[in-house]
Amino acid sequence: MRIATASIGRPASLTALRPLGQCSAGDIWASVRYLTGIMLHINDLTFRIEGRPILEGATVAIPTGHKVGMVGRNGTGKTTLLRLIIGELAPDDGSISIPRHAKIGHVAQEAPGGDTSLLDWVLEADIERSSLLAEAETATDPTRISDVQIRLNDIDAHAAPSRAAAILAGLGFDAAAQARSCREFSGGWRMRVALAAVLFLEPEILLLDEPTNYLDLEGTMWLESYLKAYPHTVLMVSHDRDLLNRAVGSILHLERGKLTLYSGGYDDFEETRREKQRLELKLKKKQDDARKHMEAFILRFKAKASKAAQAQSRVKALARMQPIADQIADKVSPFLFPAPQKLLASPLIRIEGAVAGYDPSKPILRNLNLRIDQDDRIALLGQNGNGKSTFAKLVGGKLAPLAGKVFGVNRIDVGYFAQHQLDELNPLETPYAYMVKMLPDGTEAQRRAKLGAYGFGVDKAETKCGNLSGGEKARLLLLLTAFHGPHLIILDEPTNHLDIDSREALVRALNDYEGAVILISHDRHLVDAAADRLWIVKNGTVENYEGDMDSYRAELLSERGGKTAPRGGAASAATKPNRVDERRQAAERRAEVAPLRKAMQTAEAAVTKLAEKLAKCDAGLADPELYNDAGKTRKLTFERGVLAKQLAEAEDAWLAVTDAYEQAASAVDA
Repeated sequence: MRIATASIGRPASLTALRPLGQCSAGDIWASVRYLTGIMLHINDLTFRIEGRPILEGATVAIPTGHKVGMVGRNGTGKTTLLRLIIGELAPDDGSISIPRHAKIGHVAQEAPGGDTSLLDWVLEADIERSSLLAEAETATDPTRISDVQIRLNDIDAHAAPSRAAAILAGLGFDAAAQARSCREFSGGWRMRVALAAVLFLEPEILLLDEPTNYLDLEGTMWLESYLKAYPHTVLMVSHDRDLLNRAVGSILHLERGKLTLYSGGYDDFEETRREKQRLELKLKKKQDDARKHMEAFILRFKAKASKAAQAQSRVKALARMQPIADQIADKVSPFLFPAPQKLLASPLIRIEGAVAGYDPSKPILRNLNLRIDQDDRIALLGQNGNGKSTFAKLVGGKLAPLAGKVFGVNRIDVGYFAQHQLDELNPLETPYAYMVKMLPDGTEAQRRAKLGAYGFGVDKAETKCGNLSGGEKARLLLLLTAFHGPHLIILDEPTNHLDIDSREALVRALNDYEGAVILISHDRHLVDAAADRLWIVKNGTVENYEGDMDSYRAELLSERGGKTAPRGGAASAATKPNRVDERRQAAERRAEVAPLRKAMQTAEAAVTKLAEKLAKCDAGLADPELYNDAGKTRKLTFERGVLAKQLAEAEDAWLAVTDAYEQAASAVDA
């Protein structure tokens, strides 16, 4: 048998094949990892940008079928790691190992365009299916026709249109929208189509980088349900706390260039990490006390002859004592929303029989009868395109009603935050320059104090906006939005570029704020923690929603086909297979066991061969004549040490693959 060994830095890494005689214990371990279910193995990975380490000795093994959420502060290198996995970047050192057969799926940066319909574009993403269907129309050889039809049946090709349609529907595209061309949609909607195509392909490794940034709250809830039933491995970068609690089973934390895998959702990760930090702080204090005691002894007694030996032993012990790193408190700068300078009586805004839109002949919202009080926290529900942003512009005074009345808009100050405003920041201006405009009569100290409170120190305050990160731009825009203490703050997707800790800081600021808030967000945790009223934008109007977020989620999944599962996921598993399928599945299980049996036999042969070599070495070392030649003695002694180490590693590998084979064989028998 030949064992596949891992290459470095390529998506398909199990490529080089070596005969048994050339296999090391490391080769056997690579085979064991492949055959016993490690889908992604990152080993001692190092990557630098302009000499600055982003990843340094990062190591993790993700088993097949595990769903993992990757978290870390903005700028720690999460997206960089995904690019290394797909092969867009090459590591400076270390390796990324993925089974040869595994397909990697990720959302491309370019949004789909052209005249192809959404449904056809998603279907065409499956190149094998498209190729087989085309060949089925032209093939004349009976054997080939049979092979094509069998393969089409194996990949469930004829059910593909309904599966693609269900995915698009879950992401917010109804039947009419699915028939429209890609070019008719904006960039954000087209990125949803790209996401739908990746989900449709069902790769063995699904890589997602902030997928909810393209989605509304409704699409996020559907994606959560879909990922829970996804039958393969998922690695997802996300700052959506609720998604990380519900859709993944492990959290991969990237911090200071290192990777640590935690079991459970995000809340479990936070609790485990806090406990780990407490223990490390206790241990560090203990170690610091011991170090001080040793140093004091050395200083006191090193000059005394009677104590010299003891002092010297403490010097050695001190050198061996590995220091425990200080816990660096990466504190998040708060968001500060100043209170309105003049409090007004409720209601701040009263809407009576209003109609809103941009064209009198095509109104978007009708029959609006609502009021907003000065301490309201209102979250707008409803999928994108229903009119949430139109309603926000109406109450924010940016859009006059087509009919009816809106009272109070002219007497209140409104702060309005929308994602598109990030792109409207002048890339050549600095945060300090913006603060000069906001405080024309203020001193430099006052301006810098305002910026510093929002996390813009001296360096960041003088950085051009074009060089700020997305999270830093969002912070600056939030500062400008609430600077003069508005009576009403409207936030349209404020969290897209904020990490989890910054989102928590935003929740605290909204709860402390003394004015009213209207919130549009796909982040369910933010809605749950900051909103006390839910309004739903649906069927051309806005109404109070009496339920909570759990009841809304249940209604939404029912409407969008919540029972739709990936091919091979929960829905298909519930379908009872016939006898032909059962026999086929049994044969597949036996086929899966066969490589493990061969690997076990190969590992056993390697152990036997190394044991024979070691026995010869021992026989040579037992010969008294050997010790007449010091060079040969040293060489044979060194060789024995190497062989003993190799034998121990080979025996461990043999035991591991034997155990895996026995478990797999038991499952087949069952």
